[in-house]
Amino acid sequence: MTEVRFYHLTRANLQSALPVMLERTLERGQRAVVRTSTEERAESLASHLWTYRDETFLPHGTAKDGFPDDQPVWLTSKDETPNDPDVLFLTDGAEASDLGRFKLCAILFDGRDSEAVAAARAQWKALSGEGQEVTYWQQDEDGRWAQKA
Repeated sequence: MTEVRFYHLTRANLQSALPVMLERTLERGQRAVVRTSTEERAESLASHLWTYRDETFLPHGTAKDGFPDDQPVWLTSKDETPNDPDVLFLTDGAEASDLGRFKLCAILFDGRDSEAVAAARAQWKALSGEGQEVTYWQQDEDGRWAQKA
């Protein structure tokens, strides 16, 4: 069964939290797909991954780049898995119909956005009701993740 983690962004925004999570995913030898609300958002995050830190390179791609089989991180707004990922990151309220194919699903939501919080609560309730193993993570005062539920 897929482990589902809800990450409540309270200290950092998506642009600062996601690259760190993707780096850790790659360090574990895993591949990832990041699903967003729109293709424009996927392209915006992809552009950010090129520039978020000067001293590192995070290999990734989008439909605009092509070659999905070669991309350890694939960013998209579609319900697709062209790079055979182990981990699914859902952002901006994106959903998935195929959770069972992943080892881990990370749902990241902005704690400063009441609509995003409400949507995450609804998603939690639905997934819990389906029998999914779900956990809730929140950033502490130092910005580290702590499991709360």
